[in-house]
Formats: sequence, C-alpha cells, structure tokens
Amino acid sequence: MRAIVDVLGNPQRDYPVIHVTGTNGKGSTVRMAAALLAAHQLSVGTYTSPHLEHITERITRNLEPIDPDEFGAVMAELAALEAQRFFEGPHHFDLLTAAAFSWFSQVAVDVAVIEVGLLGRWDATNVADGQVAVITNVGKDHTDGTGDWRRRVASEKAGIIKPGSHLVLGETAPELREVFEAEGAAEMWVRDEDFGVIADRQALGGHVVDLRTPNGVLEEVFLPVHGAHQAQNLAVAVASVEAFFGRALAPDVVVEALGGLRLPGRFEVLHRGPLLVLDGAHNPDGARAAGETLAEEFEVAGTRHFVLGMLTGRDLGEMLDGLGVRDGDRVIATAPATPRAAAPADLAKLAGDRGAAAEVIPDVADAVATAWRDARAAGESDMVMVSGSLYTVGDARTACRHLGLVT
Repeated sequence: MRAIVDVLGNPQRDYPVIHVTGTNGKGSTVRMAAALLAAHQLSVGTYTSPHLEHITERITRNLEPIDPDEFGAVMAELAALEAQRFFEGPHHFDLLTAAAFSWFSQVAVDVAVIEVGLLGRWDATNVADGQVAVITNVGKDHTDGTGDWRRRVASEKAGIIKPGSHLVLGETAPELREVFEAEGAAEMWVRDEDFGVIADRQALGGHVVDLRTPNGVLEEVFLPVHGAHQAQNLAVAVASVEAFFGRALAPDVVVEALGGLRLPGRFEVLHRGPLLVLDGAHNPDGARAAGETLAEEFEVAGTRHFVLGMLTGRDLGEMLDGLGVRDGDRVIATAPATPRAAAPADLAKLAGDRGAAAEVIPDVADAVATAWRDARAAGESDMVMVSGSLYTVGDARTACRHLGLVT
C-alpha cells in the first residue's frame, strides 16, 4: 500500500484525516461526522466499506457517491501504473483505498473521514496519519474468541493512533485503557468520562438526545434514526468533530447536520404496515443491538418474517439469539453473493431448533420477495426484517428497489 501511494505522490497527506475504527458503529459514526463537517460548509470526503448496492458508494464527497466516470478514470490510472510495474500484487481493497485517497486530492476536499476496513494497524487505510483517531468499541469479530482476545483486538485497532494525534475513544473497558494510551496520542477523550449521552428519549422516527461534549452540552438533539446504540455513535461523532475543530459545535449547526441524516442498511425502515426493516448486523454485538431496537421501538402483533443471510466465521446461533429469533417467528435462510456466505441450511436448522418456522431460499431477492408477499397478504401487523450481513442487506436493498420500496 505504501508503494502505491508513493507512486501517486502520497495524496493522503493533502488534507487532514479523521480515521475511524471499531467493531461496530464505524459506518454510522463516519456518516454522522461527515454530516457535521459538511454543515460547516466544508468539502468532506468519506471512504467506507463494504458498499451496499454500487461500489461508488464507498467513495463520497459530502455523502454523494463519486461519479462512475470519475471512478473509472481513477481506477484506470491505477491500472496503468500497475501495468508498468510501479507496484505489484495489490489487493482489491488496496486499489479502492488508493483510488479514494487520490480522488480526494484531485477534488481538493477540506477533510476526509476514513473508515478502516479490517482492525487497523495493518489495514490499507493506515498509510494515512489521522489528525483525529476514533475507536468506537472493541467487540467479538475477526477473532477466534480464545485467550485474551479483547486485548489483542484492541491492540490492532489502536494501531491507527499516531503520535501527536487526538484520540476519541468510545471503548470504555478499564482493562483496555493502557493499550490505547501506549500509542502516544497527544490528547485522549473517553466516552462516559469526557463526553457521552446524558439522556436518550424515543421520538417519532428516531430519538431525542442530550449530549455532554468535551466543550459543553447539546440538548434536545433530534436524531432521525432508530436504536439506542446510534445515540452513542452520535456522541462519538460529535466529540470527533470537536476534536478536529478544537472547539464546541454550535447547536443550530448540529441540528442542520442531522436533519437530513440517512443511514442506509442500519435499521433502515423502508415501509410501515407491514413493517420492512433492513439492518446489516454482521456480528453478535450488532445482532443484539438490532434485536433490542426491534423489541424496544416497534410493536409487532403479527408474524415476524426474518430474511437472514450470514457469513462464515460467525457463531450463527449467537447471531440468531441476538436478533431475538423465537418460537412463532418465520426465518427464511438465504445467502448473499459472496464466497464467504454461510450455508443457509445450517442457519435454517439452528432457527428451527429455536422454534421458528424455517426454510431455505438461497437467492436473496427471491427470499425478500417471498417474505414481503406473505407479510402483505397477512395485513399490516406482520414484519419483515432482513439482516445477518451488509452483503445480504445490499442484495436485499436492490431487490426492494425493484419492488418499488427504495427510491
């Protein structure tokens, strides 16, 4: 990765960077931070992964995806350099990361918010030196769960902290603190100590939250998304932007920034009566957050139809338990279009063991169409929830677009 950016003239150094890692909440935190920065009339680049429907979603300016022609031009430049052997053997993710860094330089963004692809220390994005390093949390993903796995995962995520940077730490476990302190940040703000959620109240279409920030208090902030965990992500995002500016954020600017906030694939409600939700929970902590949001914020009197496609390397039973799959539910097990997809038959068996009516429909689009047809036929009291992986949700979102449920 360093060879690639060296050939490009190190474009990642042409603008300040807010670098974000964590087991869960990275994508939401990036979008919130980008919205807050854009509300200050800045040109904001964001790089996230994976995409849901189109690869250009990964590279955006002010949350608008790169134009396909511009994306093609940047990738063609990289292909030409590879053909001339300026670098060899790049991974798919390396090239996308380099394309993002290069394009942000070309369009002269004022700041870039970069999401880590995997862990942090050895991630392709870590050739950038973040002025602000953000760690949302440390959870069980990309680990075999043996030994002191939390400390090992924390150490890899801590690798994005560069000497002299400002660390915004959403992970609150005291036993992990020294792992982050050892990286030499100039300043560190910790959630629930230096900033956090004072109050979180459910409201129509989202939450109303009060936040304590390192520089003051923000009251009665409307967050137009579902899930108590999103209030925590907002606290991290606000602290990150305050760290970037070195001052408090004006309440009216925060209100403006969040007014149009959308988080595709993150407990995204596409229809009510019957309820249709897409949530890209891909690990046990994410599944628990989705299950809690469903239980706390929605009443489902009819059948709960779950369309679930998961990846290998996860504890499928733990995922089902986190989502709250139970006796009387219906589970359609499916498989997203990736070689890493878990066998739907295995998932269906585990769902059946929990009392759910389980079946296998391998194609995600067919599974979504079947669940939606049956839920609508039953009336307005049923629910369809698609989850298990962002890859599954991406395939489902395209299917919902064809059904006229996504514009």
